[in-house]
Amino acid sequence: AFLVLRAPSEIKGTWKGSATLPCVYVPVEDFVQQTLMWTVVHDQSSGTIFRRDDSGNHVLLSEYRDRVNVPSDVPGNVSLHILNLEISDRGAYTCQVTWRASNNSLVTKEITTKLEVVKVPVTKPIIRPGELGLRVPAGARASLTCVASGSPPISYRWFRSSLGGSAELLGSQAELAWDSLQPSDAGEYYCEAENR
Repeated sequence: AFLVLRAPSEIKGTWKGSATLPCVYVPVEDFVQQTLMWTVVHDQSSGTIFRRDDSGNHVLLSEYRDRVNVPSDVPGNVSLHILNLEISDRGAYTCQVTWRASNNSLVTKEITTKLEVVKVPVTKPIIRPGELGLRVPAGARASLTCVASGSPPISYRWFRSSLGGSAELLGSQAELAWDSLQPSDAGEYYCEAENR
């Protein structure tokens, strides 16, 4: 194959997460990459996000500033990496590469990938005990970690069940830790995970 761009037709990204829009080609001798352009067409607007040429890398749309990068260490890999995805990022992204041949003629190819940004509800959390497990000798260090997945940010809350069915809020980190466990720490603990 001769200077063919490869990319999937659609990518799904998670809101507030990151996504890579692949665009790759196999470098051919005698053809030097001159310019790379990433453009986008949204519902309301369109524009050039990123341009790489002799003068360097340029992020041209302000809403993508500090959120996009394109690798420069792997020849032929000009994929667009987008951080902190917004719902408004959904659209059709076009990767356009121009090469200069040894006879100075120019060759341009482009390929378009659709980006969908989805909100993923948080999963039911699981609790991971520390190294010593759930039966721990008094005086030992111990921890419980609440683990869930979904669109970030995910917030956590730890509770301890007490008599009469009421619950005591213990913390709002993913990990609940004890430096020195006491017999009075024995009991039933549960965690909640929540996202937007």
